[in-house]
Amino acid sequence: MNTNHLTDVLRTVKHVLLDFDGPVCSVFAGLPAPDVARQLHGVLLPTLTVEAPADWATETDPLALLRHVADVRPDLAATADTTLTRLEVEAVALAESTAGGESTIRACAESGRSVWIISNNSGDAIRAYLDDHGLADDIAGVFGRVPGDPTSMKPNPRLLLDALSAASAAPASCVFIGDAVRDVEAGRAVEVATIGYANKAGKEAKLAAAGAVAVTDSMEAVADALRRWAACGPSGEAQC
Repeated sequence: MNTNHLTDVLRTVKHVLLDFDGPVCSVFAGLPAPDVARQLHGVLLPTLTVEAPADWATETDPLALLRHVADVRPDLAATADTTLTRLEVEAVALAESTAGGESTIRACAESGRSVWIISNNSGDAIRAYLDDHGLADDIAGVFGRVPGDPTSMKPNPRLLLDALSAASAAPASCVFIGDAVRDVEAGRAVEVATIGYANKAGKEAKLAAAGAVAVTDSMEAVADALRRWAACGPSGEAQC
């Protein structure tokens, strides 16, 4: 992605809505997602009075497992969410920071933009990571999934709507940066332009097809674009 194009997309943006797992860090880099899903399943199994659906035991995505549990056994949604939140907090202590993720957050502050974290991960885990990495003061607000309510997760636009309300922001003044098609879909639902972060092979085409206004494989490029805007300032903006 050409940095000039990213600069054009970001030029009028006042609020950067940022996905967490991907653009900021790899949540399950140290505590792999399949292990987390297996532990979640292990906690739920003794609570069941009937045999669990077979796909619970084979699901390797803990967030997808949370959805499955809520769909089939809504009475266990709160327990599953609380358990997953605990595991996510353990995971973020071992998470791998995304190159350019912290720089993007810092560059937003330097350029006078606010940053709002919008994520399907738990708010507790997100805040723990931000605190550990000295980023909490640079974040205007955190909107993780609503505790006990997996339906709040993207592509549901609820979290984005909550952030827009908290920021008192019009959709046109915001951009959302996410690494999944569901992020683009949530953005489109609330008319917020989305920059796709293609952190894996094959994602670029999928994010573009979903409607991302720009796609990049580098969060450093996003940070550079933000810094370029900040360096120009109002008087030099036309030359940026």
